[in-house]
Amino acid sequence: MGKTEKTKKVTPLMKQFNGIKSKYPDALLLFRVGDFYETFGEDAVKASRILGIILTHRNNGGDRTELAGFPHHSLNTYLPKLVKAGQRVAICDQLEDPKQTKTIVKRGVTELVTPGVALNDDILSAKTNNFLGAIHFGHKLLGVSFLDISTGEFLTAEGNEEQIDKLLQNFGPNELLVSKAHKKEFLELFGSNYHTFYMEDWVFQEDYAQETLLTHFKTKTLKGFGVDHLKHGIVASGVVLHYLSETQHRQLQHINTLKRIAEEEHIWMDRFTIKNLELYHSTNTNAVTLIDIIDKTISPMGGRLLKRWLALPLKNIEKIRQRHQVISYLSQEDTTLQKLQHYFKQMGDLERLISKVATGKINPREVVQLKNSLEALVPIKQLTSESSNDALMLIGKRLHNCDLLRTKIKDMLNEEAPVNMLKGSTIATGYSNELDELRGLAHSGKTYLDNMLQRETERTGISSLKIASNNVFGYYIEVRNSHKDKVPEDWIRKQTLVNAERYITEELKEYESKILGAEERILQLEQQLFSQLVVWMQEYIAPVQQNAQQIAKLDCLCGFTQLAKENNYVAPIINDSTEIEIRNGRHPVIEKQLPLGESYIANDVILNRDNQQIIMITGPNMSGKSAILRQTALIVLLAQMGSFVPAESAQIGYVDKIFTRVGASDNISMGESTFMVEMNETASILNNLSERSLVLLDEIGRGTSTYDGISIAWAISEYLHEHPARAKTLFATHYHELNEMATTFERIKNFNVSVKELKDKVLFLRKLTAGGSEHSFGIHVAKMAGMPQQVIHKANKILKKLEKSHSSEELTDKLNSAQNEMQLSFFNLDDPLLEQIKEEITHLDINTLTPVEALMKLNEIKRLLTKNKKATS
Repeated sequence: MGKTEKTKKVTPLMKQFNGIKSKYPDALLLFRVGDFYETFGEDAVKASRILGIILTHRNNGGDRTELAGFPHHSLNTYLPKLVKAGQRVAICDQLEDPKQTKTIVKRGVTELVTPGVALNDDILSAKTNNFLGAIHFGHKLLGVSFLDISTGEFLTAEGNEEQIDKLLQNFGPNELLVSKAHKKEFLELFGSNYHTFYMEDWVFQEDYAQETLLTHFKTKTLKGFGVDHLKHGIVASGVVLHYLSETQHRQLQHINTLKRIAEEEHIWMDRFTIKNLELYHSTNTNAVTLIDIIDKTISPMGGRLLKRWLALPLKNIEKIRQRHQVISYLSQEDTTLQKLQHYFKQMGDLERLISKVATGKINPREVVQLKNSLEALVPIKQLTSESSNDALMLIGKRLHNCDLLRTKIKDMLNEEAPVNMLKGSTIATGYSNELDELRGLAHSGKTYLDNMLQRETERTGISSLKIASNNVFGYYIEVRNSHKDKVPEDWIRKQTLVNAERYITEELKEYESKILGAEERILQLEQQLFSQLVVWMQEYIAPVQQNAQQIAKLDCLCGFTQLAKENNYVAPIINDSTEIEIRNGRHPVIEKQLPLGESYIANDVILNRDNQQIIMITGPNMSGKSAILRQTALIVLLAQMGSFVPAESAQIGYVDKIFTRVGASDNISMGESTFMVEMNETASILNNLSERSLVLLDEIGRGTSTYDGISIAWAISEYLHEHPARAKTLFATHYHELNEMATTFERIKNFNVSVKELKDKVLFLRKLTAGGSEHSFGIHVAKMAGMPQQVIHKANKILKKLEKSHSSEELTDKLNSAQNEMQLSFFNLDDPLLEQIKEEITHLDINTLTPVEALMKLNEIKRLLTKNKKATS
């Protein structure tokens, strides 16, 4: 049977391709063929779609194979597009010169580039980290790890689902490694918005991870890094390192420490808060976020660190004050600030440049850029070391001049060194005698031959000597037949022509081999010297990384100073009280978006745990309630990041948790009702309160019917008031019925966002004033939005009707019927309960009851009845 069956012919090239592809089944394989990178089959379909290149077909032994390719020199154009589309890309290169082999060229994967493992500048974003993350599902806790191979930062932590979710929000990994066994669990908890790669379960073993880490760091224990107690974090970290070796990244000297993300040192914000405050991202297109406004950093290192500071604001008063003092100092020392910023502009990305040294992927021009960056650091060190501010002086002391490194690069490399070594001279003249000689040969060949010709003419007396070359036997001296008798004995005859003879000499032969090999040897020697330099430079990884960290810190502080000067920010007072007193606070983002000539309406916010714990802010939609809530949180955040704040003055007892809940947000895409999501998120806040928490609730209860909404909002406010933590709370609502809480609960205070009613329109003054607001101005807002006149007219009619019907009469009827119902069912109740309810109802003054009080009372009686029903059944 086997003999008669036709065997499909596979070409040697496709056989080689299939063999390599089978080793990298999850990657898109770029297969180098001559001057092109080709993709085949399923890969070609993907590549043509992502890159917009032509998809063609080829018949291989009767099989139709899709094909798509691009020129090899366009790799830097196409590779980033593939990686940003979430593809893992295996680059398969020719490992030998096609001219040197008679069989098929040897090929192999030289690099696997994935969304989280990239060193290519076209893929990386300068001011954003490119983290590769891993999550390990333990029995009770989860471990997480983040590594940026382009900067060498390696971080780990462990915690519950909520903590890990928050860290994923803050660090935004570009790729996440998860065990195949936990795929379903991961998707349920964290959604499908991450580029995930699912790995075999055996990689997620504690002993294997421990061994991987110890081997990498060349240590006997992880105690020195302060992470030895984080079992799950260690597993996640081991998985990340394992993945790097799997993706052909083995030169990792720049990853020289593993740090714990010390969450207890920073403000806790859940993912809703990060999203609601629009710190880095916004769901609205073209929206301006906080980072857009506050980022005045100049260097890439500074830009990345600022994001970290925003993700993890401090709780340590001393550290916060230190940052504030630097800003105060730099605000006074304008010349110092300008000089520092001038030198930052001359710097490249120190962190990423030194990482390229470690991974051996640095080119000559980047080495020169590293040297220039370190030269700009020298005056920075001098400026900071001489400063009268202690924190700046400390930064100055920690900066390394790296004199030897700078001198070595200066001596070795041309200032105009090329990116590609084939494109020009890399090594400086005067560094290597051999190289200078070779260059002399290669570049001054004509002069050498002219000199030789003159010398030989003088020696032989033959005036018509000629030096030339051909492909058969290279360089020769030509003598006309008439001068044949004058030819010296040491010349060797090579060719006889009709009118002349051609000779070679030892010197000419030697020169020829020198000049032909010179170009090749120059390139070899330059590459050899450059590789030696890169290996030697690896000794400087740690000091350059430390320099990068100090420059990043300094850049952030200079940026904060710039921000404060440009926008009139003030130094906040941070202490360990539990009070917040902001005078004339402004929203940092909104104030920058106002039309020209319009100034932001500033507001005071005073919160404490003794007499003004909860501020109930009422007012119509569009009046600016949400802005006041958010600006309070942003001012606290900015202050604890170490920045000045947009206010006239701010005194802040440091906050340890910020919770925000915005009623309008929607999670329908997850298949849950808006209201259910809102209640889940609010429950999470109420279960995690602390004495230093700041709670911002915006339109809670809006996702359900009005009376349900009011009852829930009331119950939440009451819970916050009665909770022993007495968490400071701002509650914005358009349920003006909640204003009645202030009469019952001593620490709840009413404020409203003032509105001026003119004859036919409403003026939003956006000023927070004491006292509750009378009613909502929803219809006025509809009118301003351009709603048709007849709709507005009808709405006003219905409003009047409702205001009438929801007066005490309706509720009196409800209560009366409730009383009758209860009397009928009294014989079913036990005596104490009967007495209690009787007592409740008898003492009710129905005529003075507000609608909300009536509802709450009914609710209470209903609860007693339900309790009794359960007990009797």
